[in-house]
Amino acid sequence: MSNCSWGNFKNTIVSWHGKRRIMASKGKVVFISGASRGLGRSIGELCHAKGMRVYGTSRNPEQFNDCPFTLIPMEVSDSKSVSAAVAIVLQAEGQIDFLVNNAGVGITGPLEEIDLNEVQNHFSINYLGPLRLVQAVLPSMRAKGSGMIINITSIAGTMGLPFRGVYSSAKSALLMTSEAMRLELRPFGIKVTCLIPGDINTNMAAGRYHAPVLTGSAYALNYNKLLKSINQDVDSGSSPISIARCVCKLMNKSNPKPHYTAGPAFQQFAFILKRVMPSRWFERLMISFQKLD
Repeated sequence: MSNCSWGNFKNTIVSWHGKRRIMASKGKVVFISGASRGLGRSIGELCHAKGMRVYGTSRNPEQFNDCPFTLIPMEVSDSKSVSAAVAIVLQAEGQIDFLVNNAGVGITGPLEEIDLNEVQNHFSINYLGPLRLVQAVLPSMRAKGSGMIINITSIAGTMGLPFRGVYSSAKSALLMTSEAMRLELRPFGIKVTCLIPGDINTNMAAGRYHAPVLTGSAYALNYNKLLKSINQDVDSGSSPISIARCVCKLMNKSNPKPHYTAGPAFQQFAFILKRVMPSRWFERLMISFQKLD
């Protein structure tokens, strides 16, 4: 076979393989929490463009008439609302092939001073919210003997970030829960994986809860420095569509790993350093990077 013929043959194989991967998820039913804007919207639009049947959730779906896929009302912190939303999809489609737990909020504040009611609210959304959805979706997936759960966590969930300890803790809890869930669901043919992105350039910062700087706070200097820099990090983060492409790639994996990283290269590198560097060295690196006094 000539080099020219081999090149054409190889291109044909690559083209066929790419089409086969797209077809693997075409027509599947995708359920995405927090899909009216930002990353969830990008995931939904990309899945819709690939021929999947997409259902996203929003607190106020009527405000997003331009959405190309179906938006249904859901409050992730309300178990009844979650059950009702899942029931709508199952009644319409009879199955859910992919659950993408994307909905979440941000929070900052010194752990000594932050309002514990806000901490409880944060965990209800960022940790219990995904767990509520998993519990609502699993019976149908087990009955079908297949399905995939993709939990969107965060690089922040792999390390304790100063003044973002609550957010780091909730995302870490979701990461550990996902690892346990993989083992529990393996006998039923249900796959579980996590996507661990770094900063994403979305509107999440606008909805983030910032604990107020208390008068005379011992943390005022360092906390104020963080608040000035945190939005800059988001502005220089990855585009939602680039992370959405990562999610769609996961949907085509027959045997996904427990987790995958995505986003800015230096943040992915920090994830690797945390795993291989002596803990005190990594802590000194964090102190320097965060410019803590």
